Amino acid sequence: MTAALHMRIERRQTQTVTPRLQHAVRLLQLSSLDFAQEVQQAVDGNPFLEEENEDLSTPSAEAEDHGDVDVSADPWEAQAWTMSAGGGHGPASDGDISLIDLVPQSVSLRQHLHTQLNVMPLNERDRVLAAMLVESLDDDGYLRQPLDELCAMAELEPATTIDEIRVALARVQALDPLGIGARDLAECLQLQTVLIEDERQRALARKVLAQPLQRMAMREFHKLAALVDSTPAEVEAACDRIRQFDPRPGSRFDASRTPYVTPDVIVRRGRGNNWITTLNPEVVPRVRLNRLYADLFQRHRDTGQTDLAAHLREARWTLRNVEQRFATILDVANAIVRHQRHFFEYGPMAMKPLALRDIAQEVGLHESTVCRVTNNKYMATPSGVFELKYFFSRSLPTHSGGQASTTAIRGVIRELIEEEAPNEPLSDVQLAAMLKRQGFHVARRTVTKYRQQLKLPAVEMRRQRPTPTVSAGLEARV
Repeated sequence: MTAALHMRIERRQTQTVTPRLQHAVRLLQLSSLDFAQEVQQAVDGNPFLEEENEDLSTPSAEAEDHGDVDVSADPWEAQAWTMSAGGGHGPASDGDISLIDLVPQSVSLRQHLHTQLNVMPLNERDRVLAAMLVESLDDDGYLRQPLDELCAMAELEPATTIDEIRVALARVQALDPLGIGARDLAECLQLQTVLIEDERQRALARKVLAQPLQRMAMREFHKLAALVDSTPAEVEAACDRIRQFDPRPGSRFDASRTPYVTPDVIVRRGRGNNWITTLNPEVVPRVRLNRLYADLFQRHRDTGQTDLAAHLREARWTLRNVEQRFATILDVANAIVRHQRHFFEYGPMAMKPLALRDIAQEVGLHESTVCRVTNNKYMATPSGVFELKYFFSRSLPTHSGGQASTTAIRGVIRELIEEEAPNEPLSDVQLAAMLKRQGFHVARRTVTKYRQQLKLPAVEMRRQRPTPTVSAGLEARV
């Protein structure tokens, strides 16, 4: 039996997303910096878009600032007069120091190390090997490449031996800052023990660092004292001195700029108990339509300039997208402030459970759109700068039948740990029991997860032993 082929026509309604709408959705989830770069690229490639620049000061205003300067005279003479009077705007003379010369120049780690190697009395072979090791260092100052591989990389005649690499490494490790060229954290700290002035404490610190570092991190001073043949008080003092060392000595020479967060929305208290939400004007691109070019094109649009017509449509769409993006961000921020009003008044422990669905229903958007709006967008509040998704948290049941947010529970855990006794810190089991007495149903593993999210150490790492004088006094009383 053969299957028969049939053809029929059906009408169906399907929802498709146009390429332009897909591009708008992609722009919505970008951060303010990335979005500003996208808009800047559109301005650079579209003749119908221009940036809104602030008006320059008028000649009359300049005359008021400089008093007796005659602006009707030769402008070059007036400019020379103002530069000689104000100082710092023109090229410096031979005897003057420019402000540019006073700006400190950033020096990289490798430049700093090469400068020290260049003044050392080394022959050409030793200098090449030391420079090769300097170039093999990571940005934090560690040497993570095996020595045998470095020995093979040095293409010298005669062939480089592993002993020569070790000697070159010792020269590099003697450079400033101390700890450079270490293969691991223990060696990095060992190199910095020369900073300890007390010879006995220096020797004890080296013995402690020869043991697993986990013992020092867990504050196992009694076990370390038995291993290094010393008293727990002396071991604790040596560990406290070791903690003052720099575990990443090369990080101070990192020339990269620290990324700062620019808030998209600013929330401040208004009159009474009202909270006012405004857009940060610094993140809104100052771009507008070039009316002159648009009018000229409208007058001569019959000449068949299809490329210019496409640029004009793209310019109008870009402006509409900028307006729609920030209007959506402001609507979502206003809804968040209305829901989390108690957070702005009382802090994180007053945070209420909030889902994306709640905000989406209030502002009339889809949950996915709200999710894109809250990613990489920040809100400046009197309590600090927070990402918009920080205000969303799932709910946990309480003994009274109500709901509590996970953010509020994390705030309670932080407060309990901050108020604990230094010599008797609270374990995760004890924290779970204390939360239960306060009406929160939280398991021990959940407490551990929240504590790790707060970047708080475990109970053994928070424990502080009593001082030797106190312990000696207690023993004397017994």
